[in-house]
Amino acid sequence: MVRAPAPVAQTPSVKKTLFATPQDAEAAFYDALTKSDLEAMMAVWADDDDVYCVHPNGARVSGVEQIRESWRQIFASGQRLSFRLRESQYVQGMMLSVHSVYEHVGVAGESRARAPVIATNVFLRTERGWRMVAHHASPAPAAAGAEPEARRAPQPKTLH
Repeated sequence: MVRAPAPVAQTPSVKKTLFATPQDAEAAFYDALTKSDLEAMMAVWADDDDVYCVHPNGARVSGVEQIRESWRQIFASGQRLSFRLRESQYVQGMMLSVHSVYEHVGVAGESRARAPVIATNVFLRTERGWRMVAHHASPAPAAAGAEPEARRAPQPKTLH
């Protein structure tokens, strides 16, 4: 008797979405974040253990499974977030795209404005379209406040 092969189980992180541009992948990233959708979030990430993520004031997490777990914990908090991206800067080549953005984060139920977060999102072109390989978010430095610019001392330039 010949048996048909058993169906292959699909893992929940199967990447079905083709992101034609890094901007498409970035939009999907923030959409997944606002919806607390773990599977949509992981669909944006590359399937590579060299990927990494740094959440604001957090340690670096590396590898797909650690990143998945970090987002699972964030989404489990139940906070509903909204994002406005400002001052986006892109450096893009044929295979790599680096985005630097200011994230203005809103939390449902909070009336106070939060300080912006500076994020760097790195995307790699793969055979399945553009995928995120790094996300690094840090609190933005405090604004200079109401002091007029003419009275502020010039800021030293830092090479990094």
